Amino acid sequence: MWSLLRLAVVGVAAALFTYGLDRMMQLVARRLTIQGSAEGVPRMVRRCRRPVLALTACLLLSAAQPWIDPPTATREELRHLLVILSIAAGGWLCARVVALLVDSALRLAVHRRDAAWAGRARTQASLLGRICQAVVAVATLGAVLMTFPAVRGVGTSLLASAGLVGVVAGVAAQSTLANVFAGVQMAFGDLARIGDVVVVAGEWGTVEEITLTAVVIATWDQRRLVMPMSYFVGRPFENWSRRTSRITGTALLHLDHHTPVGLLREEFDAFLAKSDLWDGQGSALQVVDTTPTTIVVRALATAANADDAFELRCRLREHLIGYLRDHHPYALPRVPVADAASDRVPGQLREGDVTMPRGRMP
Repeated sequence: MWSLLRLAVVGVAAALFTYGLDRMMQLVARRLTIQGSAEGVPRMVRRCRRPVLALTACLLLSAAQPWIDPPTATREELRHLLVILSIAAGGWLCARVVALLVDSALRLAVHRRDAAWAGRARTQASLLGRICQAVVAVATLGAVLMTFPAVRGVGTSLLASAGLVGVVAGVAAQSTLANVFAGVQMAFGDLARIGDVVVVAGEWGTVEEITLTAVVIATWDQRRLVMPMSYFVGRPFENWSRRTSRITGTALLHLDHHTPVGLLREEFDAFLAKSDLWDGQGSALQVVDTTPTTIVVRALATAANADDAFELRCRLREHLIGYLRDHHPYALPRVPVADAASDRVPGQLREGDVTMPRGRMP
């Protein structure tokens, strides 16, 4: 009974101490934010506040265990529980610190006003952060398991045959490891970055997220394609914004042979001069093909990115067709149609028809 009372006292004292520490940390973060002297410290204090409080409470309870003097039957179990909680809180704190370090490095890297560099930094930082957090989680789980005597004995025997275990694990997780290494290769080989416009398996979209084993692509119609990381290393794909986001948009028009191409080209140039989607780098209107009934006119113009290029293509096509409809309607393609009616009955012979006896050839 006396041990339970001491345990309650220690629990209340630990709760009050952690509450006071929490208030003090919040006050420090608020003052640093108002002063603006250290930009990253308030963010670190806020992000690490909960794991620090949990670790502090576990350490206080562990330090007060001799004073609590629990019964012999529960003393070892209580000590083991506090050790596990301390390891878990320490792993939580390490994961938060790793995330903050990666985020701080990313903020320093994206200060350059370069969209390509910022996308590359975001991709590499995201992948490194995920790998480091996975390592911290595995290490924490291993440390917790090693506190059990039975698991410690099994672990010692397994370490003696680490080569065989490594081979078995490598074979069992071959696809997963291949995706992880492919992710490292893609991030540091600058094959694709977060925010890049890509065409994968015939689908056009933007790289939205890069995980350890997969790439999430947001398509133009709000769908999400989840592609394995190894796909981007083992197969070709289109990256429309790897070096620059500038792209050329093309619109094809099928018109009549009587189309005044010179006047259409003047209207094309006048429209581009007034368009805010055209970046002024390049444009052309050319007759690229002919058919027995039409000509194929290609109108192309450059834009700053793929979204502007698509919108510019649509506006060009709409404007040029409207211009021809209003000013030169004869230039629009027409399908010739003629009556093929006949008053002749199938199988009926007329005067002058030549017939041959059946079975004889001329």
